[in-house]
Amino acid sequence: MTKTIDEVRESFEASPFFSHIGFEIIHFEEGNVLLNLPIQEKLFNVNGTLHGGVHATMLDLIIGMAIRSTTKTRCTTMNLNINYLAPSAGGSITAKGRILQQGYRIVTAEGELYDSEGTMLAKGIGTYKLIRDK
Repeated sequence: MTKTIDEVRESFEASPFFSHIGFEIIHFEEGNVLLNLPIQEKLFNVNGTLHGGVHATMLDLIIGMAIRSTTKTRCTTMNLNINYLAPSAGGSITAKGRILQQGYRIVTAEGELYDSEGTMLAKGIGTYKLIRDK
């Protein structure tokens, strides 16, 4: 069974992990998803900047959401490569994702993270497997 766009959005909003980190959906429609993360000190590394694992999590999430907004099916990460471009220690982060190529089972997509001044903080490209109902 494929889900409607509203059901996909609701499933992300109901995620305990999603809310624990503090992700907020800014925009969610087919093929166009934006996330925001207000930076909190609890997410800092020992250098006083946002931990790289948070960047990775946000990239994985935005890419998966972009895929699900289009395919309406679940997906799982097969591979995710990340380029960390700049640190962030305050304000908020905005994430956007888009599909680059889609086959029947495999999707290649990318995500980008920006700070509130528009500086790109990280860019990821990943390969995801669609989990189609039998």
